[in-house]
Amino acid sequence: MTSAHVDTFARDNLPPADQQPEYLFDLPELRFPAQINCAVELLDRRVAAGDGDRLCLQAPGGLRWTYRDVLDRANRLANVLVREMGVVPGNRVLLRAPNNPMLAACWFAVMKAGAVAVATMPLLRAKELATIVGKGRVTHALCDARLADDLRLAAVQAPELTRIRYFNGPAASDLEQAMAGQPAEFRNVDTAADDPCIFAFTSGTTGVPKATVHFHRDVMAACACFPRHILRAAPDDVFIGSPPLAFTFGLGGLLLFPLSIGASTALVERPAPDALVDAIKAFGGTVLFTSPTAYRAMAARGAELRATKLRKCVAAGEVLPAATRKLWKEATGIEIIDGIGATELMHIFISADEAHARPGATGRPVPGYVARVVDDDGRPVPPGTVGRLAVKGPTGCRYLADERQKNYVKDGWNYTGDAYLVDEEGYFHFQSRTDDMIVSAGYNIGAPEVEDALLLHPNVAECGVVGAPDEERGMIVKAFVVLRQGIEPGPALVSELQDFVKDTIAPYKYPRTIVFIDALPRTETGKLQRFKLRAVP
Repeated sequence: MTSAHVDTFARDNLPPADQQPEYLFDLPELRFPAQINCAVELLDRRVAAGDGDRLCLQAPGGLRWTYRDVLDRANRLANVLVREMGVVPGNRVLLRAPNNPMLAACWFAVMKAGAVAVATMPLLRAKELATIVGKGRVTHALCDARLADDLRLAAVQAPELTRIRYFNGPAASDLEQAMAGQPAEFRNVDTAADDPCIFAFTSGTTGVPKATVHFHRDVMAACACFPRHILRAAPDDVFIGSPPLAFTFGLGGLLLFPLSIGASTALVERPAPDALVDAIKAFGGTVLFTSPTAYRAMAARGAELRATKLRKCVAAGEVLPAATRKLWKEATGIEIIDGIGATELMHIFISADEAHARPGATGRPVPGYVARVVDDDGRPVPPGTVGRLAVKGPTGCRYLADERQKNYVKDGWNYTGDAYLVDEEGYFHFQSRTDDMIVSAGYNIGAPEVEDALLLHPNVAECGVVGAPDEERGMIVKAFVVLRQGIEPGPALVSELQDFVKDTIAPYKYPRTIVFIDALPRTETGKLQRFKLRAVP
């Protein structure tokens, strides 16, 4: 392979070869050529194949872009990057915007220019942005004008970020004006399959984000595995959902996967559960990507959703409680496609389609991946035994200049930090994050199992469970509960919930302490931040 990178920072700071995972390319669709540019594969080739007039992106306000429209804008933006902003292959370009078509066009422009996209969550503040800019040595940025303030403050703290253009301003803005003056043709950079094209920052459940590096081939591998073998959507589908494009779950589900099959996507900037239901109705959404928490909230409008074209629903980002799966199926008639993925592996690697879904089970390894459950020494454990999840596939963990690489990859396997067990039929059952296992009086208790039991109670809207220190038992189960509207907390309800859990799962797993709170701490992608719950006295 011949790298196209002139700026070699990303390649120079990859983990050493002996610390990288073993990659598997056994499927025919995973045997990529030495030189490949994912923007060319997903966009240029689609237009060249005659799909230029097909709907590609839509958004509120009547915005509808065809594949040819997106290609036109991506090419003009790539020309701005190269001709006016001085981007060379390998430079890092920060992208900052809520989910909208311009952000998607900017992402493709970065790919075309052979640069590295560093997409950031819209809610990040200046201090967090400055950390990302510093760690990634980011020199350029394309930013939605509505999010400019924090980026400007970050640039003061991170002087290497010197070239910024803004779009979606109140009038014809800086970037749109620059685009108008550039040609609609661009000579795509002939990147190597293993040229870095994405720095994806972990969403911070531990409070300490890491930068994961993905190649052009990783983008295409993500499109070749889960969507082809599990999701099986069609070109006439309309994808829609809540995860930000800065989150690999959102990037895949709302941009890469639909474009890989010639489908369209509806991008919604503020996709709270009620707004997402309204958007599904307005855009005719058929394939939904969102979190288990959102599915639980949206189930209240199941009757409305049954009247829409919605037909496929994907959940990831956090564990899917069996109670939520059941609630959604009863409300909408649709079986959720559950999955576990990781920023480190790009997208979902264990899942099951609707016909093979089982309550309480995540599924089996997605074709292209292998997985096993092992003990602390890396030896496979028997079925039914809780252990550490280890995964291999066409994608894998590459932290950018980070000592924590050694903890994630061992003997060629990616250790995701999840505790699982495998049943006799090969289905993987999530138990907890390995650092969330509660050991109480000698019993191993998985926090998600207790959460699932609590969620079955009609007065519980949300809950989070952690282990709390205890002199007698070592640890006890402590639950933080968000009640449904109109329900009053009190000692009687605490006892009722405790008894309910005892009647639902093994009595020793019941929460000995219950704290009622107004909202759970979550990342912008919806993941529960247990470390913040542990800090509550």
